[in-house]
Amino acid sequence: MLCELPGIDFAWCPLMNQNHDVVITDGLLRLPGTLAIPEPALGVVLFAHGSGSTRHSPRNIQVARVLNKAGLGTLLFDLLTPEEAADRENTFDIPLLSARLVLATTWLQDSLAPKHLPLGYFGASTGAAAAISAACELGTRISAVVSRGGRPDLAQGNLNDLKAPTLLLVGSEDDVVLRLNQNMLPRLAQSQLTIVPGATHLFEEPGTLEEVAEHAKNWFVHHLSARATHPSKRRTHHEHS
Repeated sequence: MLCELPGIDFAWCPLMNQNHDVVITDGLLRLPGTLAIPEPALGVVLFAHGSGSTRHSPRNIQVARVLNKAGLGTLLFDLLTPEEAADRENTFDIPLLSARLVLATTWLQDSLAPKHLPLGYFGASTGAAAAISAACELGTRISAVVSRGGRPDLAQGNLNDLKAPTLLLVGSEDDVVLRLNQNMLPRLAQSQLTIVPGATHLFEEPGTLEEVAEHAKNWFVHHLSARATHPSKRRTHHEHS
């Protein structure tokens, strides 16, 4: 089933706890994605994958399934077109990746209106820098951010504008990235660093990705459900702009 246009009525998309193919578009650009929204939903988490990856990232899909079971919707999408992805430099272009995440956020909010579900970002590697950058730009429109093996040091924009509580998840054996995250921690308001024992950068060691998913689930459930139960804390993108 394909849900393509902003403002779509999900009443005709049955069983929203299943995955549905969507196309995120601004009229010219078309970015394919996979959307799943449980009913009822506490909120929706948008995924920003790392360099060289796509919406088919098995690690992100594994995390998304854990979030879905906890009552959180998920949107995994390609931040780049196939032509753009062929140019390796684009996969490290944080302003470009951040702009695509902002586009997807606006598309999703338009599509889900009038639900106004709280939104979160899950970013991996360079995608985490894009997630933090986009959250700085969107302010209170984003309720929480989780970074998996991320590079917050590459984030663009004024970090003082970051309103979303941010969880940094880093493997204990990922020495360089761990040091970068430790250095950035004081600059990120409402942030927390959680070190996953025995994990390297890709969290390929047995049980480490499961631990990442559990930490991410708890972070999003706590912060998104708090926003959902206090509607006065939410502002739509129309109010923010």
